[in-house]
Amino acid sequence: MSSAKKFLLVLICLVGSVAAWGQAARTPFSSFGIGEPYGNALIHNQGMGGVGLAHPQFWFLNNQNPALLVYNGLTVFEAGIVLERRTLRGDTTSERSDNGNMNYLATAFPIKPGKWSTSIGLMPYTTVNYKVIDTEGDVIGSDETVTEIEEGSGGLTQLYWSNGVRLNSEFSIGLKATYIFGSITKTYSNQLNIQDQSAVFLVPVEDKTFMKDFSFTAGLSYSKDSIGSNHQYRVSLGGIYGFSTKLNAERTLKLQRTDAVGNIYESLELDSINGHVQLPATFGFGASFSKGSKWMLGIDYYYSNWNKYSSVSQEGEGLEASSKIAIGGEFTPDVVSVDNYLKRINYRLGLSYEKYPFLANNKAVTDFGINFGFSLPAGRSSLDFAFKLGKRGNKAENILEENYFKVYFGITFNDQWFIKRKFD
Repeated sequence: MSSAKKFLLVLICLVGSVAAWGQAARTPFSSFGIGEPYGNALIHNQGMGGVGLAHPQFWFLNNQNPALLVYNGLTVFEAGIVLERRTLRGDTTSERSDNGNMNYLATAFPIKPGKWSTSIGLMPYTTVNYKVIDTEGDVIGSDETVTEIEEGSGGLTQLYWSNGVRLNSEFSIGLKATYIFGSITKTYSNQLNIQDQSAVFLVPVEDKTFMKDFSFTAGLSYSKDSIGSNHQYRVSLGGIYGFSTKLNAERTLKLQRTDAVGNIYESLELDSINGHVQLPATFGFGASFSKGSKWMLGIDYYYSNWNKYSSVSQEGEGLEASSKIAIGGEFTPDVVSVDNYLKRINYRLGLSYEKYPFLANNKAVTDFGINFGFSLPAGRSSLDFAFKLGKRGNKAENILEENYFKVYFGITFNDQWFIKRKFD
């Protein structure tokens, strides 16, 4: 069996496993704005806390800064999944959610090796999955209670096309065009709990918004090789600017009558609104210092002004500016070792701290994560693993706090295509 067929077989297995898992794990923090941001880090970046804006690599695809695509000298395929466990805690409650999701499908190849490379990929943009239940209390004049239920599902997907072009030996530029599409459904309902009655009917209002349009991100990279007394070191700087964009949006409101398990008996459309969802601009800057293929240390910073966000109904939802800082690195003891496989493994470690754009209990929600990972080489391919242990929010300020553990698994496959043959 050829290497390409082996890769496709593994890819089919990856997709099949994701189909069995379903969507992202449940979290109430995905109820704000357009949902929980997914980010652009691939598995090798995740192992370093998400570092990658200024980290040029030959064997791995860079999805964070399109200017770095020029360093991919071969055709590269990457695919990955993420499995996660989240534990949400309040003052008196605790809930655990396990799930998994497709992480990404991506490929890149050189149009003109060393000068121009292009990439195409598919991955989530945001995810929404939550359910909040609140028992309001007794109905006046009876023993029944009313339960208020809010549920959300869906999210946005991104299909992107990136290009990187080298200007000279030190500078390169890139442009990423992304088609964002998907829908978010939120359901609000009141349930009357009647004693000694097993069939409970709900009258929920379904609020569904479908969004689609293009966004663009520009990238710049500076890399200086052969520095230091022995000319073995490299310093790299990188930056991106994601332009503000308006997504075309269609929002529909429906009044439904359902039973407790979700069977719909009646549905009436209340309203339909066409408009736009305004997404803010994003800025990112990174720096790295490396020694050949031995080791690399890097730092990235991101900032997005979510004050500029507005929904299809022109509501800002009280979002604030978000920011993230990540520090990480990787180490390979001896990439060409022939007698010790462990020395050829690429080991990674990183930390990240993020301030989200939404508030909980009128206080900012922050996230701290510890990441680690490794890649197991197999010729030009590798099996890639990353793990993240994190905490989001805290009970003292946000009423809720979430502890989570994520496992990332994927495959990277490199091959040489489009060989120009010469004939005498």
